[in-house]
Parts: sequence; C-alpha cells; structure tokens
Amino acid sequence: MKENRTLRGTAPYPAPDLRQHPGRSQVGFVVLLLCFAVLLLVHPLPAHAYVGPGAGFAFISSFFTLLAAFFVGVFYLLSSPIRALIRAFVRGRRPTGGANRVVIIGLDGLDPQLAERFMEEGKLPHFKKLKDQGGFAPLATSYPAISPVAWSSFMTGVDASHHNIFDFITRDPDTYLPTLSSAQVMPPRRTLQIGPWTVPLGKARITGYRRSRTFWSVLGDRGVFSHIIRVPITFPVEKFNGLLLAGMCVPDLKGSQGSFTFYTSDPDDSREAGAGMKHLVRIKDGVIRTYLYGPNNPLRRNRKPLRIPLTITIRDSRRISIEVSGQRLELESEVYSPWVNLSFNIGLGFRVRGICRFYVKSIDPHLELYVTPIQIDPAKPALPVSHPFIYSVYLSKLLGPFATLGLAEDTSAFNEGFLDEKGFLEQAWLYHEEREKQFFNALDRTRQGLCVCVFDVTDRIQHMFFMSKSHQRVIEELYCRMDALIGKTLERLGKDDVLLVMSDHGFSPFKRGVNLNTWLFQHGYLVLKDRRTTGREWFKDVDWERTRAYSMGLAGIFINRKGREARGIVNPGGELSALKAELVRALTGLRDSATEQVAITRVVDTEKELPGPYASEGPDLLVCYNRGFRSSWECATGQVSDKVFDDNQKPWSGDHCMDPVMVPGVLFASRPLREQKPDIKDLAPTVLQLFGVPTPPYMKGKQVV
Repeated sequence: MKENRTLRGTAPYPAPDLRQHPGRSQVGFVVLLLCFAVLLLVHPLPAHAYVGPGAGFAFISSFFTLLAAFFVGVFYLLSSPIRALIRAFVRGRRPTGGANRVVIIGLDGLDPQLAERFMEEGKLPHFKKLKDQGGFAPLATSYPAISPVAWSSFMTGVDASHHNIFDFITRDPDTYLPTLSSAQVMPPRRTLQIGPWTVPLGKARITGYRRSRTFWSVLGDRGVFSHIIRVPITFPVEKFNGLLLAGMCVPDLKGSQGSFTFYTSDPDDSREAGAGMKHLVRIKDGVIRTYLYGPNNPLRRNRKPLRIPLTITIRDSRRISIEVSGQRLELESEVYSPWVNLSFNIGLGFRVRGICRFYVKSIDPHLELYVTPIQIDPAKPALPVSHPFIYSVYLSKLLGPFATLGLAEDTSAFNEGFLDEKGFLEQAWLYHEEREKQFFNALDRTRQGLCVCVFDVTDRIQHMFFMSKSHQRVIEELYCRMDALIGKTLERLGKDDVLLVMSDHGFSPFKRGVNLNTWLFQHGYLVLKDRRTTGREWFKDVDWERTRAYSMGLAGIFINRKGREARGIVNPGGELSALKAELVRALTGLRDSATEQVAITRVVDTEKELPGPYASEGPDLLVCYNRGFRSSWECATGQVSDKVFDDNQKPWSGDHCMDPVMVPGVLFASRPLREQKPDIKDLAPTVLQLFGVPTPPYMKGKQVV
C-alpha cells in the first residue's frame, strides 16, 4: 500500500533542532517523569497495538495502521527513559524578555460579538477585567476559516500555503479519494504470511503533513520550557523542549476520527449510523449477550474485527448492569459510566487496549445503549499521544483516565440522533473537566516559560446549539463557565506573567448548504458517467476524463490538473489560469434563489493570494461563503445532489467555514494591545518577543502585546 500524500516543493524553513534544553525549574518534574519510565521498564506493560489516523474512510485499512503502530510503540516505550534522562541534565541558556511566564488559553470558536454582548450584560466579569486592564480585539482568522488551518497558523505564524494544512481532509491526487490532511500512519513496507498469521518485516512510517516550525520549538532552542496541552494539529507528536499532550486529529482505536457504537432492542429503529456502528440486540430473560467490536486484527490474514463479549442485564426501568472485559458495572439511565478499560486479544500473546464510556439513553420500552468511540488508553499507549511518550502515563496516574481522541465530543452521534441534548452536553462537560485538571496541573508546574491549553467545548457546543430551541440558555452558560475558568487562572498569575485568551475563529448560524459539485455539474465543469444526474460520495460516478473541476471538504474547488491529478485534463499555464478566472467570475456573488441572499461573497485564487510553497497542495480556489451558508454535507463528501442549495436540518446548526472576515476570533490580553487589528499569525511572534527571542524571518505575523 503506497503512501497517499506526495508533497511537491520544499519549504524555505530551517529543519527543527531536536536538542532538548529544559530550564532548571523543570528538572525535578522531568526526573519525576523519568521515574515513571523506569517503573514501566521494571514492570513492563503488556504489548499494545494502536490504529493511526485516516481509517474513518473505508479505503484505508485499520489493519495496516494497527500493525504499524505496534512497533512504533515498542520503540518509544524502550527509549523514553534515555530521552528523559538526557533532557534532565542538559540545560540551555535562558533568554531575557518582558515576561517570566506566558499563559495562553485557547477557547476554540469563542465569538467576539457574543463575548462583547455578555460582557455588556455583566455576565463575564473576568473577561471584562482583562479587557479593561489589558486589551481586547477581534482576532483575524485564517484563509480558509477552518480549525486545523487556523490552529496551524497560530502555532507557526504562517498561512496555509506555508504550513500545508487547508482543511480537515484533502484528496489523494492519485485516487481522488479522501485522506486526512494532518497525518498518516503507514505500515511496514513488507510482511511475511505464515499460515493464518501476518508477520511484519520492518518498522512503521508515521508522516505528519503540517510544515513549518511551532513557536514552542523555537523557544525550546533558546532554553524556554513549554507545557502544551491539547492544541489541535499536534499529532503526530514532535520532539521539543517541553511536555505536550496531542489534540485534534488524534484518532480512536479503530483509526477513525470518532466511531461510536449503539445497541438497540427496537426492531423498527431505522436510523443509520454513518459515523458509527448500530447493533440490533435481543433481550432474553432480561439479558442481552452481544459483542463490543474493536479494530481489525493486525496479525490475522482475514483481518476480522477484534471483539469482546458484552453482557447487558436489565435490572429495572432505570438500571442495567454490564459485564465487559472482566469488569462489572451498574448503570443508571441517562448517566455516563466512568472510563472502562478494554482489552482485545489479537493472538501470539499480544493485546490491544483502549478505554470507553457507556451511556444508557433509555431502557423502556426499548433498550438504547450508546458507547463512546474506543480511545487510546493514556496509561498504556502503544503509539505516542504525548511528548515525551510517558507524559500521558504520568497524567493518567495522577489525574485519572481521560479522553485522548482529538475530536472527543461526539457531534456525529448527536447529529445522527444517537445522543440527545442531555447526553451530548454531559459528555462535553465531562471532557472539559478533564481538560481543566490537565491545564491547572501544567500551569502550577510552569514556574517559568510557556503554558498553552486549548479547550474544545466552546466550539463543539456552539456547533450543536447555535440555532437550537435551548440556544440562549446553553450558549450563555458556556460563556459564563469559560469566564469562571479565566477567573481561576488569573488567581494563579503573578505580576510578571502574561495571559492571552484567544480563539481560532468566531461563529455564525448555518442555515443553508451549498453543493458546489452540483453547481459544477450543472454548468459542465464536472461530468458524471452513464448520463447520471446525481453522483454518490467520494466521486464514485465522476467521469474524470471529462471533468475539469470538483470540490471535496469544506474549503473550495480543486482543478483536475494535468500532471498533478492522476487523470487530470486541464493544462497548466494559460488554460489553468483562464479556467480559474472563469470560475471566480461565475461564483462570486452567487445568489440563493430561495432566500434571495448572496451565498458566496468572493472566491480566492489560492496561488495568487497565498503564494507559499504548498499553495498547489490545497484547493485551487477558496470559496468564501456569506454568514448562514456553508459547503453542504453532500458536497463535503464528494457527492452530486439534485439541488445546489438546501436547508441544513441537522442539529449541527452553527459554523464558521465562511468568509474569514465575517467570523473572526477573539484576543484578550493582560497587557495593552499594540495593534487594534491583530491576526492569528501574530501570536507566534508575539510570544517569542515576550521571551526576548527574535522572530524567524519566515514568520508572517507581528508582535501585538
């Protein structure tokens, strides 16, 4: 199986210096982590396997990534003590600057208009204090205004054409199929088949596609130690002088970005679990005997999914008991279980381990049992979800088990009707409480240097409640709880500390979807086979020999370029330029006939507006939608539907994948702002300057605090 992504061009950035230089104040903490590593070697854990990202798409086999990751895990487990020991005794020069400690709280999706409104109403006293004593301004987001793009710009100080992240997914130009934009885990190049077994011959290949350097890596070269907690697009983890727990794009045990399981005894349940698995179960004498399914078995040629027996006993109309993986739990209706340890036997003495939570949605008249995506066990990871490898082990032993999935809040289960409002909100706040514990642990241990933590709950709840009936109550509570978080943080800061509170983008209602593939089909730019008038997902019915343009994901339009796409037909040079200009003219100002509103405010030629070395890797045209509009669900998955415009009827009612000027984020600072129009690319050089570290010439931002 070949690697799906080939990056063309080279970045004009220095290669990361992987030397480790912790400051004196961090040595004790690193030694503590070293003790954990020694204990792991003295009392070795059973070998564990793990699945890499990308297998949310059917064409990427979790079999390969699970097999590949097993060997990576063994290497990291054995080498962690050595690497930690080196870090403990190597000290770098500490630079002088304007701050002893810089603390950054990322509140994904916090909206400046809502923040201002709630401050004026007196509901956000700690945000108001920051605004009055320091500064507050809308924060210009990335092009396109999509979370992985924006957070990549935050950490590198460059735009998408320089860091190479344009969306959550992109297309493989060889197959036109989707692949995760951020990373991919590849198997050993060779395997040996022995009867029913598959034996790997070689080591795994883990590739990260984000380019440029993070500002905490630059700080590390100057001796500044950093704690980085759950910042998106930090998987796969990178070596630097500090501690990191990876965020968005860490996959679940099946290799997807979140695959839940749902059991129902209702034979008339017609819901489809597009992002998970639904099982119809039968109750016999008050007992259900079924299985909980994990990843495909990496050591067996038949690659059947691993499974664990699951026994469910109905106690009464409000209680059930569960027996799974050697554990017995009593569960009440509409209450989440604690994290449950799972162990899948793959053979030859190896086991795959994960964790999950159970939630009884209903018992009477039919059982409905939801199971979260099975996640990496942070106490026994076989593939690094932290740097160093043992950091997640340390946190789990100190604070208890926690969610490791990058997109942990299960918006898909809520969107598809397998979780209700109560179940989703309770899950989101459970994960947020875990994050707060991790953040304050890191903050208390960061006596000098940088501490960054990103909280996702602000993004997930606004996505799902922006236009719901309970919108006002839920959103207001969300902002008030974030204000309380800021208050607890301010109590821990000294006069020489700098606090920055920021978001990657704002929010808008998402009322109408736009299917660019349908528009391209209707205007002759995309052609279907066999005179079809609609096309299935992932371009299954597209005639590539006659198609000039297509759309995948949330960002825009790809041109079917000759020499780039496998079956490209558009010649580079004049033909390509003319086609892009034609599409820009036709789509700019496109109106929704049903509402008479402009749906597309403008279309950006990527290579003209973002002329970095990776511009041609992203969409050729970035489509900027008006507030209320976004790429439709069908368009994002490469479908051609029968309508260009359609109502968004899913619970996912808020979004930000629109014209970036319409959905800025926020920036609060404990010191006055130098600029009234800051940009998300400004955060990296700002932090460097606060520590007296010169800004690398490739960064595009400026100092704003």
